[in-house]
Amino acid sequence: MIDHTGIPISDPDKAKTFYDAAMGAIGAKVLMTVPKEFTGGKWVAGYGRTKPDFWLTESDAIGPGRHYAFTAASRAEVDAFYTAALAAGGRDNGAPGIRAHYHPDYYGAFVFDPDGNNVEAVCHRPE
Repeated sequence: MIDHTGIPISDPDKAKTFYDAAMGAIGAKVLMTVPKEFTGGKWVAGYGRTKPDFWLTESDAIGPGRHYAFTAASRAEVDAFYTAALAAGGRDNGAPGIRAHYHPDYYGAFVFDPDGNNVEAVCHRPE
């Protein structure tokens, strides 16, 4: 149902370092940046696997409370996402593991990005 979404970020360099690592672990990367003459001088970039699905926009209106979950193809990708995100400045919000209260095969990992957003990678497949 959702074609694409995005979040405001405060520091493009920190955000890019974090999301390049975390998204790279699940097969996504920056696919597009919007020239600043079209964004009011703000840094804007779209991440995805085949098209830009997840956008970062430089802004003063940041804050915690947002949650974004990204599909991983395997449990190993969830593990790689978590490790890469922590190494790139993320903070732990739930190590990789089964979340049976969602369903028996829900394998996810949660980290806070540099702006406090709760970012997750999840695999719904059995091992």
